[in-house]
Amino acid sequence: MNHSDVLQEILRYIDVHIKEKLSVEILAQRAGYSPYYFCRGFQADVGCSIMEYVRNRRLAYAAAELSSGRRLVEIAVDYGFETHSGFSKAFRRYFGCPPEVYRAYAAFDIPKLPVLKEKNQFVPSCFSEPKIIAKRAAFKIAGFPITINPQNRENYKAIPKFWEECKTGGKLEKLHGESFIRNHVEYGACIIENPESERFVYFIGVEANSGQNIPDEYDVYTIPEAAFAVFTTSPSYEENFSSIKGGDKWQFIFSEWLPNSGYEFDGTAFELYDERSTSKTGKVCDIYIPIAEREL
Repeated sequence: MNHSDVLQEILRYIDVHIKEKLSVEILAQRAGYSPYYFCRGFQADVGCSIMEYVRNRRLAYAAAELSSGRRLVEIAVDYGFETHSGFSKAFRRYFGCPPEVYRAYAAFDIPKLPVLKEKNQFVPSCFSEPKIIAKRAAFKIAGFPITINPQNRENYKAIPKFWEECKTGGKLEKLHGESFIRNHVEYGACIIENPESERFVYFIGVEANSGQNIPDEYDVYTIPEAAFAVFTTSPSYEENFSSIKGGDKWQFIFSEWLPNSGYEFDGTAFELYDERSTSKTGKVCDIYIPIAEREL
């Protein structure tokens, strides 16, 4: 085997033995190189040190288990972290968000094995490059909340169903007819008020004018001021269009883009549905990810 094939085999070996003891010496011996030569070659071809790669793969596998219902401390220990706090700190440093946030948004698939010979492996087919908005002012939305348990990926069933119920049941139609609304753009916001809880709130609403009275039949939530990375989804022709459906777009953002972006998650993420989400030539929406410069 040539050098690239040897390293690819090492990547496969790491995945197979991800929960076992792994060291530079063990992996270099398997590759047939001295530890010094192996570390230099790995860094040059993969872009990080061998043990940093092992730690990051363990974090990726741990992320895939966050919706399993197991306690975070159990998952942490399974992948070689001695404490919950140590795991959470490493997770946030790598993914740009705490595990509780990732659990609410991402799709939890087993991470694909990197292929060294592929170029631009982080360029997705489902997105254009995000637009960065330096600051968007806080604004208030009025509408309808639902409490979601992301265990076993139930959020990817419950949220599209909730959209459908709000549309067909007349709730959204009545909301759009109220005098207090600012425009007819619809929002779907994921609200995590208690990081210790396994549940989060998904809020469907429209922007409300400030200073106007809102009837008690509507809940109100203020999306805080933040900088945002704005992703536009690729055109969809599904009748019941929802960005959360399937979860592939959210998984890309949290599993691939955010860890490599230099930003960290900071605020409330939301989907924005305007007239483009009803287009007959391909429905699209925007996904707003609140960001802050990541501390090194």
